[in-house]
Amino acid sequence: MAKFGVGKTVETLGDYLREQRLAASLSLRQLAEQTGVSNPYLSQIERGLRKPSAEVLQQLAKGLRISAETLYVRAGILNLDDSEVRSVELAILADSGLTERQKQSLLDVYQSFRAANPHPSSTSTGGN
Repeated sequence: MAKFGVGKTVETLGDYLREQRLAASLSLRQLAEQTGVSNPYLSQIERGLRKPSAEVLQQLAKGLRISAETLYVRAGILNLDDSEVRSVELAILADSGLTERQKQSLLDVYQSFRAANPHPSSTSTGGN
């Protein structure tokens, strides 16, 4: 088990998931059984060979008893820079009426619109 000193961060989502799994004293097989994610797929995620969907991340978060939001940030799905942005992104990710592909498409469009517009200053106009 790798140790990370003060000020060090886990480099990848897979590394982070492995650390969380080991901290919970779970084997790959145990976590796979708890989450419904196959053992081989989970192994590939930990090794950085696969990028899991938001739904899979949510299952893993429940199994590891950690915040799904943390995993979304680690996976690059969610932006922590702005709480307003984060709440919109979380609403999209939590919508069970959307497929994973639709969720990702909505996030992509939303983020592209945000990137195309100038960032508001501390004063807002309130207009539409």
